[in-house]
Amino acid sequence: MKRLLPLLLLLMLAACSHHRHEDKQIFRYNESAGIATLDPAFAKDQSIIWPCRQLYNGLVQLDTAMQVQPSLAKRWTVSDDGLTYTFTLRDDVRFHNGRRVVADDFEYSFGRIIDPSVASPGAWIFSGVESFKALDDTTFSIRLKAPFAPFLSQLSMVYCSVVPREEVERYGKDFRKHPCGTGPFHFQYWKEGVKLVLRKNEDYFERDEQGSPMPYLDAVAVTFIIDRQTVFLEFVKGNLDFMNSLDASYKDEILTLDGKLKEKYASRIDMESTPYLNTEYLGFNMEDADSPLRDKRIRQAINCGFDRRKMMRYLRNNIGTPGVNGFVPVGLGSTTKGYEYNPEQAKRLLAEAGYTDGKGLPRLKLSTTSNYLDLCKYIQQQLGLLGMDIQVDVNPPAALREQIAQGKSSWFRGSWIADYPDAENYLSLFYSPNRAPAGPNYTRFLSKKYDRLYTEARSCTDPARREMLYHTMDSLVMDEAPVVVLYYDQILHFTHKNVHGLRTDAMNTLDLRRVKIDKK
Repeated sequence: MKRLLPLLLLLMLAACSHHRHEDKQIFRYNESAGIATLDPAFAKDQSIIWPCRQLYNGLVQLDTAMQVQPSLAKRWTVSDDGLTYTFTLRDDVRFHNGRRVVADDFEYSFGRIIDPSVASPGAWIFSGVESFKALDDTTFSIRLKAPFAPFLSQLSMVYCSVVPREEVERYGKDFRKHPCGTGPFHFQYWKEGVKLVLRKNEDYFERDEQGSPMPYLDAVAVTFIIDRQTVFLEFVKGNLDFMNSLDASYKDEILTLDGKLKEKYASRIDMESTPYLNTEYLGFNMEDADSPLRDKRIRQAINCGFDRRKMMRYLRNNIGTPGVNGFVPVGLGSTTKGYEYNPEQAKRLLAEAGYTDGKGLPRLKLSTTSNYLDLCKYIQQQLGLLGMDIQVDVNPPAALREQIAQGKSSWFRGSWIADYPDAENYLSLFYSPNRAPAGPNYTRFLSKKYDRLYTEARSCTDPARREMLYHTMDSLVMDEAPVVVLYYDQILHFTHKNVHGLRTDAMNTLDLRRVKIDKK
């Protein structure tokens, strides 16, 4: 019976495709991870963020250059002390239920995010907010406890979307499957694990540069095929319009070693690529008193003991940039010097630590998940040439996350995808008050000097000074080496030749407002 399931699924998809309305523009993509909710208060990962981006709007939004632009707020002012933000709202925006949006709706929506009974994972956004208030129907004010330069970028997150109180109260916890926002598409149908359909919002407020109403699409249809090879086949056959990224199981089928589309696909498929604000790394638990990894020289030896450039070429088809700079990704313009491959320097560091040629160094356990086993095996082999005995321990993702949060792993694989496009978001991982399990400082890094720099940078309103502080902090992290930067990820978007207008940015936003699909 198990062998029949993929075939039955393909037949179902083929039937759905056969009954499509050929005169309609329907954008089809697959979400292998499934969608847990359509409530923006719980938009904590990409699978939820993508559909919520179609359903909701906030005060501001980011353009493809990661600059803050108006959305429901048509303009704003910031007080001279950097504490008070006053937003003037559009007066022509309606929720999908027909009611006009007013400032009180933002006061309600933000209050809901910080309500402990709601338990939104986005509540941290408002930890530095002293108050927020609707001054009248079109004026909304936010006051911060201290200046925070990236605050506007934070407000672009899906968590900060506006929702109508009456619909949330009507459905309660079931608002997750009865979403109502202001976005370019409205909710139509959702059979969990099977299909989600969003329909064009005919009353959407935004227009394109020529003054034409958006969106151009009639609908968005999301399927939930779990097997990634099946997803790839469905895309190649034309049953999906879009595919995000590549799975290791078929990357060599579609890409050359240099990361280019193979000739047999190039005539049918377009590939867009851009740096992704995602740093893939290995982290050390700096509080593990029994681990030899407490010695900075050993951490530095690991950092320069393997060839990242060769790793990227042969294991990643050059999808991404070798992590030879700082922890802040190159997509944010980082110029921090990191570690290049230097086996002789690695040997010297090991000898200085008392482990010449690795002799006497206890076995080191590196915890990872199956998706990154090939990279960890490569590092294991390269460090083995230096005499280091590395054990690669494979864990289920949830189990590894728990180990890391509880400090039970001395060396682990991690990644950090930006919540908002500012270096501060990455550098927060090394601020000591953010130490796990309460915060994202999973390495338990502690430096009073770093904390002073971080505190100053958060409230610095001078962009040049703030960039200098960011660079100093990133350099300090590289010297202390609580992490091994593996690579800075890269976004790959694949579409068929008849799909136009899909924009790609460093946050991997799915923006469907300007997408058009030509008839085949």
